[in-house]
Amino acid sequence: MNLPLEFFGVGGERMRAAGCDTVVEAKDLAVVGITEILSHLPKILSLYRHLIEEADKRKPDLAIVIDSPAFNWRVARQMKKRGIPTVYYVAPQFWAWRQGRVRLLRDYIDEALVIFPFEEQFYRERGVDATFVGHPLAELPHPTIERRDYAGQLHLDPSKTWITLMPGSRVKEVRMNLLTILDSAAQLGSYYEFLLPVAPTLDRSFLLSQIEPWVARTKITLVPDALPALWHSRAGIVASGTATVEAAMMNTPFVMVYCVSSLTYLLGKPRVKVPHFAMVNLIAGEEVVPELVQHDFNAQNVVSRLREILPDGPVRDRMLEGLARVKARLRVPGAESGTPQHPADRAAEIILNCIPGFDERR
Repeated sequence: MNLPLEFFGVGGERMRAAGCDTVVEAKDLAVVGITEILSHLPKILSLYRHLIEEADKRKPDLAIVIDSPAFNWRVARQMKKRGIPTVYYVAPQFWAWRQGRVRLLRDYIDEALVIFPFEEQFYRERGVDATFVGHPLAELPHPTIERRDYAGQLHLDPSKTWITLMPGSRVKEVRMNLLTILDSAAQLGSYYEFLLPVAPTLDRSFLLSQIEPWVARTKITLVPDALPALWHSRAGIVASGTATVEAAMMNTPFVMVYCVSSLTYLLGKPRVKVPHFAMVNLIAGEEVVPELVQHDFNAQNVVSRLREILPDGPVRDRMLEGLARVKARLRVPGAESGTPQHPADRAAEIILNCIPGFDERR
């Protein structure tokens, strides 16, 4: 028996397409950096109050909060006050910094669903009921479009070596990262073509304005999707974040880069508690891909590290082996024994069982 389920909350176009009534736009909460959040705080607080008011009106049976810890732990606290069970999907990365905040999950969350294998032990050791459900990108199929067909669609030269550029998914990130990435591309020269995927959170016109001064020196093509670009590229220059996992899933060697404002970096660096910035390195427990962050992120360093991984040889081979290990570790536990279960299906099973009286209503 299928139960009718209704969803409302924070989301965007894809959440609406899946049937969620989005009372708050996710893009309005997409702010990066400590100093950047301060200027947006009044708007964020207004959206937060609106969401809680909707919860009071609709009285949900269960709350699911996803990522965005600064916003969502406050939502979880309000749900706890109202006696509404709460599941955290894509739990906060408190293991990376501000580990003392784990108590927020312990106090307000009934179940934490984590997408990185090392997180389950970290949270369980600190009293949080956490379950590793696999990473949503772990079962990504490789694109089926052939290289020549892809080149024809986007007017690329299939005889050249392609490099994918991924400067981030938010305007602030792009402004901080893209200039140095483009400088690196220009230094690499005309032997290469560069593919710049347009993230769903960015406007194509914004990216065109950013690359316009560089197109006379190098061939840069905006492409609609990241995965085919990564799959057919020899390498990538990828900003820290989910894009690094996408590159790993596509078996694309890359250099990880990232830059924030000087004040944000000064305030945040002492709080970082992990040995690596790149997620693939944290999953592997070693440096699989090079990390160029803040002052180390300059065109000379990017070009130098790329030239190590572009040609066939031991450096490239070691990176490819490391990326394969990362992909294996991100799969749903037990997936190797049969048809792999998608992480979202595993998460859905656990979430449904958290709804009070769900078994009786089926």
